[in-house]
Amino acid sequence: MLNRLSRPKALALCALPVIALLAITALAPLPFSVAQPGPTTNVLGTSGGKPVIRISGTGTRDTSGQLRAVTILATGPDASIHLSDVVDSWFRDDRAVMPRDAVYPAGDSTKEIEKHNQDEMRGSQDAATEAALGYLGDRGKDVRVSLQLGDVGGPSAGLLFSLGIVDKLDGDGSGGDLTGGKSIAGTGTIDANGKVGAVGGVSMKVQAADRDGATVFLVPKAECADAKASAPKSMRLIPVTTLKGAVTALTDLEKNSGTVPAC
Repeated sequence: MLNRLSRPKALALCALPVIALLAITALAPLPFSVAQPGPTTNVLGTSGGKPVIRISGTGTRDTSGQLRAVTILATGPDASIHLSDVVDSWFRDDRAVMPRDAVYPAGDSTKEIEKHNQDEMRGSQDAATEAALGYLGDRGKDVRVSLQLGDVGGPSAGLLFSLGIVDKLDGDGSGGDLTGGKSIAGTGTIDANGKVGAVGGVSMKVQAADRDGATVFLVPKAECADAKASAPKSMRLIPVTTLKGAVTALTDLEKNSGTVPAC
């Protein structure tokens, strides 16, 4: 049959299945999520008109400066992502394409995912409180802390929660602010022993921090490369692995002493 067709007609006939496959691929939903820089919140301030950090059982300090927890906004687990969305995001610095399973637990419904994220946030808050009060030792005895950050879910604000508690109770340990009056952003999980863990989406979070005026960014050490890829030259990136190390770095930065680590 093909030997009776002209070469152009034969090529056109062979191309039809490829064209059909490309059309189907372009229209079919893909297992990806598209993320972009989300809102940031100063944990030393308020969220939704309420203090992010409430402390009772002892007096607290007046603080200056900001400790901004950063977030990303990702398309929902039920969103239909197509090839055109993926291609568009690949050519934009303020978008990231990630496997949906890397953002949301596989197989869970939207309600189950929301509950999972809320549970992770509560666990992160408990760990952040325990880590901060453990770091403060006697200063943290008989202290009660409650934390809230609106409808933000997940564990990535843990480090900033701990730093906020430390700043409100002890500052830099000698009467000054942990922030040194600067706008400092950061991200990182934290466990009850003060160990800082990686979070993902760091390149988007650095952009959110820069957009909202932060000049210093605390980043889990393992994610320094991702942070450097999108941070402006004016932003100082400080790698951290523990709460103690983060406090020391900020104190040295404030007092312009010691060697502050850098990515």
